[in-house]
Amino acid sequence: MRLSHLRQRLRDLGCKPCHEDRLLRGWIQAGSYSGSISKVKQGGDERMTQTVQVARPGASEADNSASALADSGLRTFSEANAVSPKKWNWNYDRKHSPAETFFPLALRNELPAIEAELDGLARLCSEHPADEDVARLLVKLYDGQMVESVLLPRGGLCASTQVGCAVGCVFCMSGRNGLLRQLGSAEIVAQVVLARRRRAVSKVVFMGMGEPAHNLDNVCEAIELLGTQGNIGHKNLVFSTVGDVRVFERLMERLNPSPQPSPLCGRGGKREKQSSIPAVKPALAISLHTTDDQLRAKLLPHAPQIAIEELVERAEVYARATHYPVQYQWTLLEDVNDSDAELARIAQLLSGKYAIMNFIPYNEIDGLDYHRPSPERIAYMVGSLHQRGIIARIRDSAGQEIEGACGQLRARGKRKIDYSIQNAHFIT
Repeated sequence: MRLSHLRQRLRDLGCKPCHEDRLLRGWIQAGSYSGSISKVKQGGDERMTQTVQVARPGASEADNSASALADSGLRTFSEANAVSPKKWNWNYDRKHSPAETFFPLALRNELPAIEAELDGLARLCSEHPADEDVARLLVKLYDGQMVESVLLPRGGLCASTQVGCAVGCVFCMSGRNGLLRQLGSAEIVAQVVLARRRRAVSKVVFMGMGEPAHNLDNVCEAIELLGTQGNIGHKNLVFSTVGDVRVFERLMERLNPSPQPSPLCGRGGKREKQSSIPAVKPALAISLHTTDDQLRAKLLPHAPQIAIEELVERAEVYARATHYPVQYQWTLLEDVNDSDAELARIAQLLSGKYAIMNFIPYNEIDGLDYHRPSPERIAYMVGSLHQRGIIARIRDSAGQEIEGACGQLRARGKRKIDYSIQNAHFIT
């Protein structure tokens, strides 16, 4: 399902932007907040009454507890309507529940079906925690295909954008079976919803299975929703790519969007307010891995053939426009891309650039004859770049002990299906 199709369906049911906003905001935030309390004056006395929140019935099933939803203060629209109007008192209408007074009749009739469809987009099959901060989530999609996402420290989530991957990076599980299918934008967001039922999520990196540039429309739709109704800061939405001209063109277009209607609407028949809503501007991460064009073509055999110098220049334009540094990802492979010559070219390439170099030591994968450099060599590379004025960091991937680190994700079901995966560079 695409979010644009869902929005059109809501409009066909008579929804205004404020109705769309309420419904989508409730869906994407259902796992991250509980019912709020507001004061309502009645007969001169001030009393507390619980206001309705949007929650999908699948939340209780996913948590395997029917009482979890009620304990959190969340209710579905149907449950809210079943409650006496007196309890669900709203400031401007005390005869009906908020769902009855706020949404168009056609939407109220269709709401159970919409909730069921959203709930069926993605379901958690298994969860493999490494510790209280890191867990690998196996997610089953509506058609039975599977992807993996990873809960990261400090409220992060690594989300997948495709089932499989077409880039075929030689140092990860990617490219084993190629690309199976694209994820719809709603399926991408559904991974965040599942994660938020377990803990707060304040950062989403699109670095799981798949190459976001190959699913550009759906990824951009998901980013737009997460950065508005999802309440995630723009710089905490990280678009990772091996590099594609279409990505840079699309991201630059988003910096100057056309005016959009405001999600707010007036009461008492007043016309909707109109405003220009700026597009969400995600941070950018580039999977670089080498400064040698020929070596990069071997490491990333199906990546777009764009010169590395041009790739860096295009990324720099976007970084300066958004004021977010580009995060260059570099999987360290012993005797492959850890030479002094590479260090010298990195310093030359990134000198004066608004950039950060993230060195990611290779994570061992059965059947692949690659190794990570020694800790001493890795430390030397970081220190050498610091001396040359380049910001460099070591990103030791979270989730290695549960095969949830960079390059280790794959769809693991009861049957050992070898789905291909994207080399996921976690920014923790």
